[in-house]
Amino acid sequence: MTNQTAPIVTAALLVIGDEILSGRTKDKNIGTVADYLGAIGVDLREVRVVPDEAEAIVEAVNALRARYTYLFTTGGIGPTHDDITADCVAAAFGVPIDVDPRAKAMLLERHKPEDLNEARLRMARIPQGADLVRNPISKAPGFRIGNVFVMAGVPAIMQAMLDEIGPTLETGTKVISDTIEVGNLPEGTYASDLGIIAKAHEAVSIGSYPSMTPNGFANRIVVRGRDAEAVASAREAIGTLVARLRDGTATG
Repeated sequence: MTNQTAPIVTAALLVIGDEILSGRTKDKNIGTVADYLGAIGVDLREVRVVPDEAEAIVEAVNALRARYTYLFTTGGIGPTHDDITADCVAAAFGVPIDVDPRAKAMLLERHKPEDLNEARLRMARIPQGADLVRNPISKAPGFRIGNVFVMAGVPAIMQAMLDEIGPTLETGTKVISDTIEVGNLPEGTYASDLGIIAKAHEAVSIGSYPSMTPNGFANRIVVRGRDAEAVASAREAIGTLVARLRDGTATG
């Protein structure tokens, strides 16, 4: 049975950038963060996308950091004028921000002192009291303040920062996921019976997901939960339902 004292650790992801909302840049970080956190026992509960506008960023940071164990942000920590994430996070926490000697030293690992111009120094501006998140790729660090982790938007750099952050996180009981391939059975044939099964197995979540495959239309049902026995019980009930439908003994 599930250890009821095991913590449930939650997280939100705040994606920052006009280029995401305009469609010019296709976000690749949401899936990466969701997979990574799920694998270590952290539930990603919410994803929010906001433009490069200070009021929107500050409001989202304060709302999400209060609601979840952790908040991760991606984007807006580069050298250009519209990279305002660090300033907004400082404002959300009510602390000053300035060039951090530790961050500047990291940038000097990549740039000559004479090349560390005003624009590049923007990437060394860190809110007071924050810890740095190392960036082994381009050296410009992310940071952590409170329960908020600020990461780059470039996928490879974000992944490197996430790898740095992961070992420092509190983790909870991992969610178990089991997939039942339904094939070309239409959702309408099993929706009613699936709802009955879901009510009888409230310890798990059950979802039905249609998709198009190279072989045509297909459905799959996914059972998710922290109790292995509960997941197995729901899976068995769904498997029985699918078998009955294929035999024509249930109409839904």
